[in-house]
Amino acid sequence: MKTIPYILIIIRFLLAPIILFLAYFQGIESRFLLLTLMHFGLLTDIFDGIIARKIGASSEKLRRLDSQTDLVFWLSLGFAAYFLNPELIKSEWKGILLILIMEALCYIISILKFGKETCTHAFLSKMWGVSLLIAFTYLIGFQQAGWAFYLTVILGFISHIDVIMIILFLPKWQYDVPSSYHAWKIRNGKQHKKSIFFN
Repeated sequence: MKTIPYILIIIRFLLAPIILFLAYFQGIESRFLLLTLMHFGLLTDIFDGIIARKIGASSEKLRRLDSQTDLVFWLSLGFAAYFLNPELIKSEWKGILLILIMEALCYIISILKFGKETCTHAFLSKMWGVSLLIAFTYLIGFQQAGWAFYLTVILGFISHIDVIMIILFLPKWQYDVPSSYHAWKIRNGKQHKKSIFFN
């Protein structure tokens, strides 16, 4: 049972090159298959954590692997969207650059402070993940940016600010911190109650 979360993470990791291959070589004809793989990948992301916490297999190693796999998975979808419609992605370069800068800042600040990448799995980051799903559904499935793209840029910016604050508040590196408020409580010696479904 304890291998199931790892299997789900590996599946999501393997989806990334498949997504890139389909988008690059089959182009627009692969968009519905890409959306199917994206939704399937998100399900593996949801259940790997829930199952790990339910069976007591959640660990630093697992959660760090989960975070890095998420990054690879969503980047593959970003490149897929570019392969399908490069002009649309280029026209929205400012929002994309903002998110990439914020993501890089989270890594840089965490590595400088703790010597490890960030691994918070915060509530706002989970909300941003849902907005990414909607945005990529529009970008890949309908070749549109619109409100879904702008929503994910706004939520992405806010969630990254929250992660940066978590990093700055935490006295030592910790994974699965729901928010900067919880990080502040941890800083003041108070531990938060963990949930099977969220952290």
